[in-house]
Amino acid sequence: MTRQGVHKGRGALSNSDGRYERFQHEAVDDGWGSLEAESEHEKPQTQIQPDRSRSILAHNDSPDVPFDRSINPYRGCEHGCVYCFARPTHAFLGLSPGLDFETKLFAKYDAASLLRREISRPGYQPSPIALGANTDPYQPLEKKLTLTRQILEVLAEAKHPATIVTKSALVLRDLDILTAMAKQRLVRVCVSLTSLDPRLSRIMEPRAASPQRRLDTVAALSRNEVPVTVLTAPLIPAINDHELEALLEAAAEAGAGHAGYVLLRLPLEIKDLFEEWLETHFPDRKNRVLARLKAMRGGKLYDARFGRRMSGEGPEAQLLSRRFKLACRRLGLEPNRETWSLDVSLFRRPMEDKGQMSLL
Repeated sequence: MTRQGVHKGRGALSNSDGRYERFQHEAVDDGWGSLEAESEHEKPQTQIQPDRSRSILAHNDSPDVPFDRSINPYRGCEHGCVYCFARPTHAFLGLSPGLDFETKLFAKYDAASLLRREISRPGYQPSPIALGANTDPYQPLEKKLTLTRQILEVLAEAKHPATIVTKSALVLRDLDILTAMAKQRLVRVCVSLTSLDPRLSRIMEPRAASPQRRLDTVAALSRNEVPVTVLTAPLIPAINDHELEALLEAAAEAGAGHAGYVLLRLPLEIKDLFEEWLETHFPDRKNRVLARLKAMRGGKLYDARFGRRMSGEGPEAQLLSRRFKLACRRLGLEPNRETWSLDVSLFRRPMEDKGQMSLL
């Protein structure tokens, strides 16, 4: 593990080698504090490389998520959330799930054209596409590259339903598309809200929008009649779980119509990154946080089983679920299938005609 120290605007504190690498490197201080001194001057810069993927739709059969296909315009995410369950995917690229994940990013520049090609195939059957299943489609990079907007333009043109998960106010840039899609029951936006404390939010999600900005985003979407779900995810014992009811109340007041939650997940390399993060930012709570997580994961820090990985098990997990359900019932945030289901019947397959794309 290569220790880097705390960097402003970055979540991970180290850059450990990926699990598929042949060698693992570890920095050793000579006692003169040279490593700390060097890390103060090193500021990891964001690097962008093209992603050469030949397809854009990722499919899954997980019973834990309400979609079977998704699009991720970017690999890696500059928001820097230390708990991000997508971090281990960077190991497939020969990179670190640590700082590399939030500084060495990959953009799928031809995402829109790939999508158009895939949904135009004769055998394609429409079902809501999730944008942001792994990394945020509205992370800072999107402001310049507009890949997510290009994808939405294709989806709107084909009248294809989609859901969006984000913790960025940049989603409001695309209100023109979202409003038009919402009128035809083709889109739903999910805004992640993890804390109402700006200081805690900055530690958890260094480059994401502030809590108030996210609530303003919920309000703006709601005013424009775009269906909004608020995700209180992840909930971390002894860090932000005590805010659950307050988060839901703020979301309901802002205009959210539905809510969801996920218990912190620590698969693969995230466990070490999270423990390191706790030791740096919450050393007095570290043991308590880990003990409570184990109590909610059958004695382990993570349980990958379907039906358990998102919510945990045991008395504490049951209490968290009960708190969530009672608050949602009180605030009118319970799901309504008629209100929140998306329409697949309007889909029109795009076809290529003499170099131009037309809808048939």
